[in-house]
Amino acid sequence: MTTSAHPDWATGRVLATTPVAAGVQRITIHRPARPAHGRAAPGSHLDVRVPIGEGTDLRSYSIVESDDEGSTLTISVLRMPQSRGGSAFMHTLAPGDELQVTQPLQNFPLNVTAPRHVLLAGGIGITALAAMAAVLRRVDADYTLVYVGRSRERMAYVDELARLHGDRLQLHVDAERTPLDVAGLVASIGSHRLGTATELYMCGPIRLMDAVRREWDTAGLPPAHLRFETFGNSGWFLPEEFVVTIPQRAVEATVRSNETILEALTRAGVDLMYDCRKGECGLCLLDVERVDGTLDHRDVFLSGAQKAAGRSISTCVSRVARTGSSTPTLSLTLP
Repeated sequence: MTTSAHPDWATGRVLATTPVAAGVQRITIHRPARPAHGRAAPGSHLDVRVPIGEGTDLRSYSIVESDDEGSTLTISVLRMPQSRGGSAFMHTLAPGDELQVTQPLQNFPLNVTAPRHVLLAGGIGITALAAMAAVLRRVDADYTLVYVGRSRERMAYVDELARLHGDRLQLHVDAERTPLDVAGLVASIGSHRLGTATELYMCGPIRLMDAVRREWDTAGLPPAHLRFETFGNSGWFLPEEFVVTIPQRAVEATVRSNETILEALTRAGVDLMYDCRKGECGLCLLDVERVDGTLDHRDVFLSGAQKAAGRSISTCVSRVARTGSSTPTLSLTLP
C-alpha cells in the first residue's frame, strides 16, 4: 500500500454513485494508474477540483475503498447545509462525468504495529477510519471502532461495519439515547493494561475532537498517540456574515456566511500564508487585535488555553459569531 504526498492531477471518471445514508453519497472514481503504486493506504484522501462560483476550489475526501492498483477509488460525500457549493456539486455527479482528481494523498497514516488501536469516528468522519478498521481486521490487530452519530439513518456504512467488525464496533447514537461519554472512553483507554501504548485515531466534528483532546491531556496519556484528521467545518455557532479589518493595511472586508476569513482577505488583495485550509497546520494564524462578538474557533491547531485567551485565530476555518444586535467585527494584525 502506497500513498504520495505530492499532488499528481489527472482526469478522473465517475464509475458509480449511490446513497449510503441520509445526505451521504458514495462515489467511485477511476483515474489513470501510476506505475509502481498500489492500493491506497488507509487514512489517505483524494483531492478534487470543484466549481465554486466563477472559479474552482479544492476539496479533500477520505478514501473509503481502493482497488489493488490504486486507480479505482471510492469516497463518500456528506452534503453540507452551509456548503459553498463543493458538496452540492459532488452530489450532482453521475456515471460518466469527469473531474480533476489527484492520486491518493496521505497526512493521516496508520501505525499498524501499535499494540492496541482505538478508532473514533464522528458522523462523516467514518470515511477516514473505515479503511483503517478494515486493515486492522485483516491483520487480526487489537482494535476497537467507536462510531458516533445523531441517528442510524445519517450514519454511513453502519450496517456494513456491524457485519465486518462485530463486537469490536461500539455505536453511540443520539436518537437512541446512547451518546458517547468522552471522559469514560478516555478513562477506559488509560485504565487498560496497554493504555500508554494505545493509539487513538479520530475524525469528526471539532467539538468532539476538542473534548477528546482535553480528556487525553488530563489523563496524561502520550500526546504522540493521539492522532486526528479533520473536516474543519463545524463550529459552536451557525456561520453568519461579519466584518474583518486589518488597520495597518487600511483593509476592511465582509466575510460572507459561505466563505472564510482567508478567502475574504485574499479577495480584498491581502496576500496571506496558508497550507492545509482545514485548521490543522497553523500557517494561516493571525493575531487578534480586537473582536466585537464571540470567536468561533474551528481549528485543531490551537490548544484549549490558546483558544480561551483569544489572541490568535485560524483564518482558514474559524469565524466570529454575533453576541448582540450589531454586526460582528474582527480586527487582525499581520506578522
